[in-house]
Amino acid sequence: MANLLPLLLLLALLSPAAAGAGGEAHVSAVVAEKGLDFAKGVLIGEAVRSLTPLRLPGVEKAVRVPFLGSIRVAASDITLFHLDVGDDSVIHPGDSALVVVASGVSANLSMAWNYYYDSWLFPIEISDRGTASILVQGMEVGITMQIKNYNGSLALSVSQCGCNVKDLVISLDGGASWFYQGLINAFEDHIRAAVEKAIPENIIDGTSKLDSFLQSLPRSVNLDNVSSVNMTFVNDPQYGNSSIEFDINGLFSSAVAKTTNLQKHPQLSLSCGGASKMLLLSLDEDVFNSALEVYFKAGSMHWVVDKIPDQSLLNTASWKFIIPRLYWSYPNDNMQLNISMASSPVIRITSENIGATINADMIIDVLHGRETIPVACISVVVSASGVAEAAGNKVYGKVDLDNFSLALKWSKIGNFHMSLIQGVIRVFLNTVCMPYLNSRLGHGVILPVVHGFTLKDVYVLTSAEQLTLCSDIAFANASSLASLLVL
Repeated sequence: MANLLPLLLLLALLSPAAAGAGGEAHVSAVVAEKGLDFAKGVLIGEAVRSLTPLRLPGVEKAVRVPFLGSIRVAASDITLFHLDVGDDSVIHPGDSALVVVASGVSANLSMAWNYYYDSWLFPIEISDRGTASILVQGMEVGITMQIKNYNGSLALSVSQCGCNVKDLVISLDGGASWFYQGLINAFEDHIRAAVEKAIPENIIDGTSKLDSFLQSLPRSVNLDNVSSVNMTFVNDPQYGNSSIEFDINGLFSSAVAKTTNLQKHPQLSLSCGGASKMLLLSLDEDVFNSALEVYFKAGSMHWVVDKIPDQSLLNTASWKFIIPRLYWSYPNDNMQLNISMASSPVIRITSENIGATINADMIIDVLHGRETIPVACISVVVSASGVAEAAGNKVYGKVDLDNFSLALKWSKIGNFHMSLIQGVIRVFLNTVCMPYLNSRLGHGVILPVVHGFTLKDVYVLTSAEQLTLCSDIAFANASSLASLLVL
């Protein structure tokens, strides 16, 4: 219960992108009803671990016993060492908060007790001591937690928290049996009040620590020395009937540059192709395009091709009848292709597939002796399309060539018609470029998840300008959330 929010918030950060206060959201993470039920089951167990053992204050008081009068009794070492939360607990979003109610909770406590009595009627002090086991039944705990956007971070607070104990059974060991009922009556109200006070206090204290942790999360994260991702949240979380949506900016930027934010109010969406999943993570095509733009500006999109399946094509002799002047100027010399992006590639996502437009300059280099001589530059505009699939914690892609166009930008070996080399370039694109891209995409992109959690049965859905990942979550490491709060 006290630790319920870490999973919900960390699920919202499963994408490597998260983002700006008052800015535009390009990533949205929706924790659906199935995800909330999973969170409830896992994290109520974690809350039990954090609340036990729980030491309660002792008590000393006077009670009246027939024939003897007032006797001093004391209870000490009162410890709640076991909590059992049944299946009656529920979690649901309210209008602007998350409500958790755990009903039918039982608890076990232990304590030490003693009493003493002296009177002018007796020449010696009368005392005894022993231990007791306490069973609490029918306990109900309710928490209302608010999550707000505070300058791009998430602020967490408890607006209401209460605990009610219905039944309390105390079994005393030791002492004289005729004192039992008096001792039970003396301790019962104190223990009931102590439990009803201590559990909410500990929950609120745990929430305060979690709030400090959330406030300290970085607003941007450098993925490497080229790019960083805007990690600030956008707007307050949106509550549906059975889900919570966290909206994030999610755009890539230069590791040394700042991201410009625009204003947008995204709509809560639970569409996942009819599949019932715990988590829905939606990424705008702008996220992918911003990443491509950053790496393009950093000069990272450059590829030198000196080995291909048909290596003879990288020798001027193979071009003798296609570009005669190339062969005449450099007979039987090896070549390489120096490929760089002329502009940032553009991704377009539709309900059918993911399309890409790539505008590249391909410089033909002749390796003449120890010299590398650029002899021509061809502009190549490629249209490709593909699909995304997922397995485990990775997303994979596969692309196919749709079309391409060629234009000669400059030449030191005279003009030549692009139609002459159209077939060769098509073979090059299909046998070298597309397999190279697919080999890179085939390694998959790891989706960052909290240690101890894994994604299960990931389903990938594309719609207009958006890629959605729908997934269930498996929890494998019971210590991961405790470690998180220590951080």
